[in-house]
Amino acid sequence: MSSNRINRINDEIQRELASQIRGLKDPRVSGTGMVSITRVDTTNDLRYAKVYVSVLDKSRESDVLKGLKSASGFLRRKLGHALQLRYTPELQFIGDDSIQHGAHILELLRQEEAKDTARNHPEEE
Repeated sequence: MSSNRINRINDEIQRELASQIRGLKDPRVSGTGMVSITRVDTTNDLRYAKVYVSVLDKSRESDVLKGLKSASGFLRRKLGHALQLRYTPELQFIGDDSIQHGAHILELLRQEEAKDTARNHPEEE
């Protein structure tokens, strides 16, 4: 199967799941603040999809993942109706800390930039 097709399907699954998650009534998911779908990796045969989830409150991440796992059958049915695929992939939710990691790296870069500015312009202090 074409990788372009898989990429388009991954994007559609990501978009649809992000929309569906906002409407979940499970307090483990809806009561945690910001939950984002960062990436989806679907197998070529469309049987399985790894869904990477980022949670703003890291202390609640395991609860959110349990809530999403519990709702995976419901989300899969909704996904099947929305995307009209021959096979709707089985969803596996995985915690993703790439956003938090990126923010940490950005903060480190800003600190180094401030140190560099202070070294190059000591009279401004």
